[in-house]
Amino acid sequence: MKVISSPSKYIQGKDALKELVKYGEIYGNNFLIIADDFVMKLTKEIILEGVNKKEIKINFEIFNGESSKNEIERIVENARKYEAEVIVGVGGGKTLDTAKAVAYYSKLPIITAPTIASTDAPTSALAVIYSDSGVFEKYLMIPKNPEIVIMDTNIISKAPTRLLVSGMGDALATYYEAKICYDSKAIAMSGGQSTMAAMNLAKLCRDTLLEKGYLAKLSSEAKIASEAFEEIVEVNTYLSGIGFESSGLAGAHAIHNGFTVIDDCHHLYHGEKVAFGTIVQLVLENRDINEIKRIIDFCKKVGLPTTLSEMGIKDNINEKIEKVAKASCNEGETIHNFPYEIVPEMVYNAILLADKLGRDK
Repeated sequence: MKVISSPSKYIQGKDALKELVKYGEIYGNNFLIIADDFVMKLTKEIILEGVNKKEIKINFEIFNGESSKNEIERIVENARKYEAEVIVGVGGGKTLDTAKAVAYYSKLPIITAPTIASTDAPTSALAVIYSDSGVFEKYLMIPKNPEIVIMDTNIISKAPTRLLVSGMGDALATYYEAKICYDSKAIAMSGGQSTMAAMNLAKLCRDTLLEKGYLAKLSSEAKIASEAFEEIVEVNTYLSGIGFESSGLAGAHAIHNGFTVIDDCHHLYHGEKVAFGTIVQLVLENRDINEIKRIIDFCKKVGLPTTLSEMGIKDNINEKIEKVAKASCNEGETIHNFPYEIVPEMVYNAILLADKLGRDK
């Protein structure tokens, strides 16, 4: 069975956050806005500008920084006290995950409004739960995607450029992992095999990145929401989100997970590690050398790592890469979505060859 999964509505553009109430009131008149202290100060007045009816109620809840069970339960209780009808998460990944979890446990609709474009999480039916001290605990699988995703590119354009580039690194993997899963008929997070629509969105994701990614980076550095910037925000968030959730993950994300077992890479963002994992996956697939070089050139141009040294791995390389390769092939990892068996030795060799290609450029 084939399944495609997506938010009910995706809204993107300058001052889009002012439209939150306009689009959200179909689900209720009493909104609970969840954001950390910094984001709340940045966005509160913008959200209130969109309130033009007396019956609309807006309550604001400060997120304390960790998407933990205790924080979620605290906000669920406050949502009950406020008699909230709609939950809204504004900010980064942990804020959005908390808001999605609060909405799930409260049985209420959820609107996500990211202030960065570094991840495809805003569109997904998934929340990552941590301990109060920030240690990963579990994934919360949610039976539906957010009702609405709002991307205010005026706000997002002011975020650090490295976050946008990291989002490009995450999005870069989307097509290549989707193609593996499509060919092997793997089951994606959507609960089914990929549709043609999801595959074509994944391909558009890759093609737009390669064409407009560098222009978007320059726009971000200038704090300008240019047309190229707008396109890459959509790529990083919507195209990548639908592509991965409805088509599946494969080598790039498994190799990313492998790199988390060594301390050297802890300074890197998720998408930075995924970008190198994508290069490794292409080597593992024995792709045409021109295709691999095309991806390496793109990564170098926008500032994504293409060598182990740039990943922070500079000593005891063989020993560390053996650990990474082994972890990448753990039971249940997405690398097993390949249509043939992948073993640690193959990943080890592919990582070292990818590093050599990155250094030879």
